[in-house]
Amino acid sequence: MLSPSKVCFFFETKGFSLENRRALHVCIESLFKKERKSLESLNYIFCTDERLLEINRQYLQHDYYTDIITFDLSAGPATIGEIYISIDRVKDNARTLGTSIKSELHRVIFHGALHLCGYGDKKKEEELVMRNKEDYWLSRYFSY
Repeated sequence: MLSPSKVCFFFETKGFSLENRRALHVCIESLFKKERKSLESLNYIFCTDERLLEINRQYLQHDYYTDIITFDLSAGPATIGEIYISIDRVKDNARTLGTSIKSELHRVIFHGALHLCGYGDKKKEEELVMRNKEDYWLSRYFSY
């Protein structure tokens, strides 16, 4: 019998689904183990551009579209997080970058988890480390 995952996926966007969730659960939980971060729970909420813009305005006072917002809700040493992902933005980014929606979606999923592990992306050096980590986890996930 499988133990319950610490990672959950919620869909506010109709007509969207996520393939191979079990492998994604395993990969995300492995990411936290490799980074030596205890994971209590992590919720991914897939939504629209408009919903994420509302969240961006309300909680971060930013008035622009984004693909992801990560909230660290941890009160102790174990990580508790919520990650909101705009499916609209992921699709646009995939078109702009010339990559598949599936690949871009998984990159963003790992990106949020890496933020919760302490990785930033505001400075060039941080962004380079983040991209390398994303690439590593993308290669691991697609090998499951």
